[in-house]
Amino acid sequence: MTDFKQEQDMEIEALEAILMDEFKEIHSGESGLSTSNRCFQIKVVAQDDDTDGPITNPAQLALIFSHTERYPDEPPLLNLKSLQGIHSEDLRILKEKLLLEASENLGMAMIYTLVTSAKEWLSDRFCQDSVDESTEAEEAAKDDIVIPHGEPVTVETFLAWRERFEAELALERAKLMPESVLTAPKEKKLSGRQWFESGRAKGVAAAVNEESDVEDEEDIDFDEDDFEDDEEEDMLEHYLAEKSDSSAHSSSRAS
Repeated sequence: MTDFKQEQDMEIEALEAILMDEFKEIHSGESGLSTSNRCFQIKVVAQDDDTDGPITNPAQLALIFSHTERYPDEPPLLNLKSLQGIHSEDLRILKEKLLLEASENLGMAMIYTLVTSAKEWLSDRFCQDSVDESTEAEEAAKDDIVIPHGEPVTVETFLAWRERFEAELALERAKLMPESVLTAPKEKKLSGRQWFESGRAKGVAAAVNEESDVEDEEDIDFDEDDFEDDEEEDMLEHYLAEKSDSSAHSSSRAS
């Protein structure tokens, strides 16, 4: 004759050793079961197989059971309560699943098997939602990443740009000089710096400002320090020499 009470006590001891803090005995009045026998509650938490541990903000439930007189030859009394994030319809579906499994495991201790099945069901039901949300968040983060366009700045490209800029700047300075300076004999020509220091640049600068107001062009201001660069003065003098030669040639043709 089977000693059901002994088998039940041995199963309770094994569950206490395995589940520890997740397992506790509760009063039959708070179990939701129609029994006066001892009742127990096991906390079941959804577990993500990829992390081998509980997930963040997991779905949680309480699996409540009580042994019947002839357990394990008959199913235990079962009840499920949501501890976090589980709707009543999900509890109903899971309870039907566990009762079916209990009927398939008659004749052997089955509570731990039912707990394992409940964890797997929670993982399939709720961890997949978390994975989908995480994937959506990652995709959204990728969309927010701004990919820079255009030519990257290197030392070579910067130096090339600087050379072009300085050449254009020297030409702009030369354009501010009056025709008399450009056509003067070479021995009487002033360097760019000497011409600006002579004070004659003020009138030209004023004329340029008036012209820029009409044509909506950007003003160009120059300081004395702008002409301390030897390379810029060489470029300016080269431009003036070409301009002077061109003017002289035109005058000889006119004669």
